[in-house]
Amino acid sequence: MDSTSSAGNTSSETPNGFVASDEQPILVTPAAVEAIKNAIAQEGEPGDALRVSVVGGGCSGFQYNLDFEKEPRIDDTTLEFGDVRIFIDSISAGYLKGITIDFVAGLNGTGFKFNNPNAKRTCGCGSSFS
Repeated sequence: MDSTSSAGNTSSETPNGFVASDEQPILVTPAAVEAIKNAIAQEGEPGDALRVSVVGGGCSGFQYNLDFEKEPRIDDTTLEFGDVRIFIDSISAGYLKGITIDFVAGLNGTGFKFNNPNAKRTCGCGSSFS
């Protein structure tokens, strides 16, 4: 599969000032980087990276998927945030472009928060979008 985009090297700016590009389609906050490191230490294995993808499902049509993997696939974009590697496949990158992944802890729960400026609709739990 060809990993180049027909749109070229386009970029988009999110409300928080992050400018997404084909080379860096997402932003991971420092809080999320720490949470990813902790998750790998507790549930993964040394050398694991985090795969961020979009899959069909959820109450709004698509949902975010996080998983551990050792090596990137042939069409992946590999990003590094501190000591954390992130893999994104070329199809998911189009849906994720401009997204900020944060980690929040509060009265409404603790977990990863996906701020997606391109989502037209999200569900109440925040894990699916369209």
